[in-house]
Amino acid sequence: MAMAAALVVGACGAPEDNTPSADAPGEVPDRPSAPVELNILDVAGNLQLTQGMIDEFVAENPDIVSKVNYTKATAPEMPGKLQAEQRGGTSQTHLVLTGTDGLASVIEQELVLTLLPEFDARFPSLEENYLPAAADMHALAQGQGITVTFYPSGPLLEYDPETVSDPPGSAEELLTWAKANPGKFQYAQPANSGPGRTFIMGLPYLLGDSDPKDPVNGWDKTWAYLAELGKYVDYYPTGTTDTMKNLANGTVSMVATTTGWDINPRVLGTVPARMSVATMEGFHWVTDAHYAVVPRGVSPDVLSADLALMRWMLRPEQQAKAFDSGYFYPGPAVDGVTLEMAPEESRKVIEEFGRDEYDELIADNPQETSLPAPAQVAAFQRWDREIGSGKTR
Repeated sequence: MAMAAALVVGACGAPEDNTPSADAPGEVPDRPSAPVELNILDVAGNLQLTQGMIDEFVAENPDIVSKVNYTKATAPEMPGKLQAEQRGGTSQTHLVLTGTDGLASVIEQELVLTLLPEFDARFPSLEENYLPAAADMHALAQGQGITVTFYPSGPLLEYDPETVSDPPGSAEELLTWAKANPGKFQYAQPANSGPGRTFIMGLPYLLGDSDPKDPVNGWDKTWAYLAELGKYVDYYPTGTTDTMKNLANGTVSMVATTTGWDINPRVLGTVPARMSVATMEGFHWVTDAHYAVVPRGVSPDVLSADLALMRWMLRPEQQAKAFDSGYFYPGPAVDGVTLEMAPEESRKVIEEFGRDEYDELIADNPQETSLPAPAQVAAFQRWDREIGSGKTR
């Protein structure tokens, strides 16, 4: 019936729509008919956590995947890339690794396939195997992606103890500090920054807003706070890395951060090891995750390979690789995966650069999911329009 309706519309002279269906592309075999070459796009820095998993899958399963080509882009660039490919009826991008920002945009713009519940059988006991908070984050994908990594993100304040002797202990104290030290606090554009979006999504809990999950009608205190705070922020970088560089070189003395963005830049030497972190009164973790999503327009064989790869990535021994160098600390989305299971290099890095207080903070504070896709898009748009306009670069 849907096809007949489409033909009638076409006969009436409507523009042709070559966008592939959001449904799976016909019969999807358990294994590809021949090994496929996968093109994987990373818009979340996820390969830092998962490339070892993927490369091992290729080495162990040459009958499924012959080769993987990796490319990277920013989350805002990704929807346009997928749209351009799909207008021709196929997608040259076969798998996307994305955070909640990119997930929100591909769901809103209907750019990826619905994987669940159609392929539930390929992911037995999926939700039961996730950490409870990771299962909550998985629900945000609305069946259109598989959660592959997870962490209680923030919001945390990272500061230089050589210039900040008494860090703010509440949102009001942060505002007072920023007013007294104009230009010395910074966070990046939320639409393209994990710490940036975690900061704005965490504020409603810190400020006691009416509905932390509703940025349109429930964030009156948050929007007023961000506007006032913005008076003392020189500019908002378009990515988190620039905030870390600015912290390291002394341009700013304090930034919004997360566990991973605290640990990993110190591991890499981007940020001096002396930097400290603080939480604010009323702290709730805003959790974060990375997802594997499949663009519309892939072939049945490619989808078969994608599903096999995603299932492999959820094995406990593969998930242990997500500890990496603390980039998404802890990192594993699957329950029961401990640091002792991680590669030796990861264990050494976390021992040296991790913080003992993180385990206690994770155990003792509430964990709230990131905003659902439509609400996240609405929050980004309003922030871009009202807070970051003219000050983002």
